[in-house]
Amino acid sequence: MSTETPQSSDVERNVVERLRASPFLQELLSNRIAVFGLFIIGTMFAVAIYARLTYDLDAIVDTMFNANPTQAPPSAEFWFGTDGQARDVFPRVLYGAWYALKFGTATVLASTVLGIAAGIVAAYYGDLTDNVIMRTMDVLLSFPSLLLALALVTIFPESLGLWRAVAALTLVYTPRFARVVRGAALKILEDEYIDATYALGATDPRLLVRHVLPNCLAPITVQSTLNYGLAIIDIAALSFLGFGASPGDPSWGMMLSEGVERGLFSGAWWWSFFPGLFLALTVLGFNLLGDGMRDALDPRMRDTVD
Repeated sequence: MSTETPQSSDVERNVVERLRASPFLQELLSNRIAVFGLFIIGTMFAVAIYARLTYDLDAIVDTMFNANPTQAPPSAEFWFGTDGQARDVFPRVLYGAWYALKFGTATVLASTVLGIAAGIVAAYYGDLTDNVIMRTMDVLLSFPSLLLALALVTIFPESLGLWRAVAALTLVYTPRFARVVRGAALKILEDEYIDATYALGATDPRLLVRHVLPNCLAPITVQSTLNYGLAIIDIAALSFLGFGASPGDPSWGMMLSEGVERGLFSGAWWWSFFPGLFLALTVLGFNLLGDGMRDALDPRMRDTVD
């Protein structure tokens, strides 16, 4: 017997109708490039979940000299070949998608939260608070992102593994979100309804969370999507340079490092080709979706580019 009430079904129907009538979704879904990017991202998430549920991490990290040939080329038995430790590259590449999306998500979420807090507080309180926060952000932005991440990652203990790369990149990306949120919040704070809300006795936290923040979501969403791909490639870059994943971990950056260092010179191109291909496709998907979302939210940007 169904326990669904007429009220709940009406609410669900209204939500679906509002989504269908959303100009943003209509514009986004009419952009074939953005839809293609969304397809790539969805595929990578499916691959990551499949790998996480199917493969045992210890089994794909340990050496397999007694079971598999060393540096075997791609074949029907080993689709992506084997590496110098006789490990099957195929499950390692698939599991690398889980690593990339897991740590990329953590980086983007942490930097988004910190950036929103810094930007919205700077815009609302202004004066000294604004100067202190934004000048600090300017100092961080004055350094090349990867070099700053390399400097910051050495602060954290190696035992943290890829989490120290997440912590370093969070500090690197926070200023970007802070600038975007501050600019959007300054425009919103000039609206008359903000003054009216404040006159009615709204507290500062309520005003910022209930009225200012929701109107900043559009630029935050675009920035988060674009930074998602950047976070994945920067995490891979840090691992490639030896400041992220531990040796043997199925991280795309670590696999690229091992493949370039030991595989290319011996002719084992597949060792680095397949993780590099998956990395490039994932970043491409987020970039295409981010550009499509930016065009859908602000058509003036698209007209300017055209």
